[in-house]
Amino acid sequence: MTVSNVRPEPDPVIVEIADYVRNYVPQSNEALETARYCFLDSLGCALLALGYPECKQYLGPVVPGAVLQNGARVPGTPWQLDPVHAAFNLGTMIRWLDFNDTWLAAEWGHPSDNLGGILPLADYLARGGRKFLIADVLAAMIKAHEIQGILALENSFNRAGLDHVLLVRLATAAVAAAMLGKSREQTVSAITNAWADGGTLRVYRHAPNTGPRKSWAAGDATSRGVRIALLASHGEPGYPSVLSTPHWGFHDALFRGKGLVLARPLGSYVMENVLFKVSFPAEFHAQTAVECAFKLHPQVKDRLESIEKVTIWTQESARRIIDKTGPLHNPADRDHCLQYMTAVALIFGELTADHYQDAIACDPRIDRLREKMVVVEDPRYSKDYLDPEKRSIANAVQVAFSDGSQTEKIAVEYPIGHRRRRAEAIPLLLQKFAVNVASRLEPAQCRRFVDLCFDSDRLLTTTVDEFMNLLVVASMEHGAKS
Repeated sequence: MTVSNVRPEPDPVIVEIADYVRNYVPQSNEALETARYCFLDSLGCALLALGYPECKQYLGPVVPGAVLQNGARVPGTPWQLDPVHAAFNLGTMIRWLDFNDTWLAAEWGHPSDNLGGILPLADYLARGGRKFLIADVLAAMIKAHEIQGILALENSFNRAGLDHVLLVRLATAAVAAAMLGKSREQTVSAITNAWADGGTLRVYRHAPNTGPRKSWAAGDATSRGVRIALLASHGEPGYPSVLSTPHWGFHDALFRGKGLVLARPLGSYVMENVLFKVSFPAEFHAQTAVECAFKLHPQVKDRLESIEKVTIWTQESARRIIDKTGPLHNPADRDHCLQYMTAVALIFGELTADHYQDAIACDPRIDRLREKMVVVEDPRYSKDYLDPEKRSIANAVQVAFSDGSQTEKIAVEYPIGHRRRRAEAIPLLLQKFAVNVASRLEPAQCRRFVDLCFDSDRLLTTTVDEFMNLLVVASMEHGAKS
């Protein structure tokens, strides 16, 4: 077969993304305000994660002493690193506890993972003389959320065995190229290289291989996005038909012959509709199941030994991702198990990151209750989950006892972090942020920082380097949980 050696035009999806990141200016007040909440929540979760040794072991310079005088700050640490490795650090911190924003569609993911690359790059550029405000960071977040989320609407990478972090790499690369002030051609180059990296396997998210890589995979992806954008700025030419080239392109090689689609024009839809984890860290498909279990806790806490069966009605996606039986080997396994999260909520009436640790997981009541659980798909829940006008994440729970009695069937269709419950969620989200910051910063430093963050006008006009200076701590031994 003869193959033409004429350089093709870039794939249309790539061009549309490149034009969007270079030209779009967010105008939606709702998107900008939601981006501020997302920014604060992500930073708070990152600071909270520093209290967990399992997270801290992945952080810091690549080798001891490899720090830069004018490098990007890593929040809550004493480190200044190159922007690529700083992105790995912050991206890992943001995702470690799986406690902030989520996007659910044909593909799932956490668009805030891109902040891991956006904020360190902005800080690094600001320390080099470029003017970057927190308002600029929020605009970049809106764009990264949009790229990742719109591609997730109708393109299911998980069904091809690929992990959603490939969208983090892509969105970060595109937005980072725009932040660097690169041309349309250079931005296209960065985007094509992000696709040329292929896809990471989801194997570390599912039994029997679930492990902590799912907590640093996003850090790896967003740092790779920054690296690719820097390569493009140094002249890397890119690969224009990386998606559509027969046999060698992404569609044929990795996406089972399907073509990627942008389900709607790129704007600010995703940030406006993003989901927050407000009250407890749980994989989002289980959020409403946990809320149901909290409501049932008073009725069952003194009757645990007489429980005969617990029925959970859920959506198809939850069945596929977090319906797990048998041994759970580590916290990463437990926080992606629908039965484990529901059992903890029924027994304790609460769910925190500590409930996934070995000290609580060894409580024999948890596994005994898991063994009595039956998970059933409700077709309406699956339908409403994909309905763009509803986007529900419904679960229902009912407990039956050995004497033949049973609780009522408790159903929750929209978790507290859903757009439909935004007014209820925001005060709790800000309270959560303040508590998380206090876990890492000394009281006086914490007050200064939180006061700035709660003053919207002052926050948006603060330069990124000035903002990041407020998050410096003297050593990694600092902090409430250390």
